[in-house]
Amino acid sequence: MKVFTYSEARQNFSKILQLAKKEEVEIRRKDGSVYSLKSKKRKSDSPFNVVGVKTKATTKNVLDAIRDTRAG
Repeated sequence: MKVFTYSEARQNFSKILQLAKKEEVEIRRKDGSVYSLKSKKRKSDSPFNVVGVKTKATTKNVLDAIRDTRAG
């Protein structure tokens, strides 16, 4: 784990973000507070990738419902 002062972190923020992809980074302030930074893994799934729903509705039922909402 790499440790940086607040000033170092501020001056080298891009470098610190790159480093945080590989390992945890600690940032220390003069007042003694300590912050930890590490990257999160991205979800590879699309938010539109959802489980289907079983129903007895036919294509005609769905198209009729759409026409009804548009006509009103």
